[in-house]
Amino acid sequence: MPITKEMGILEVVQNHPETIEVFANSGMGCIGCAAAHFENIEQGALAHGLDIDALIDNLNKAVAS
Repeated sequence: MPITKEMGILEVVQNHPETIEVFANSGMGCIGCAAAHFENIEQGALAHGLDIDALIDNLNKAVAS
């Protein structure tokens, strides 16, 4: 099942620990952020001014490898 922008940040990190590096490299320190408990990936990316489509693509590449 691919990662989508509607998925919760914490949900993705817990189910796919290999995504932690992708979030960190994009500037999202999601592990220590309280917002990760209730924000989805799209909300987090918007808050950090990131390209959501590129982030989702990188997350899915990390899970696939």
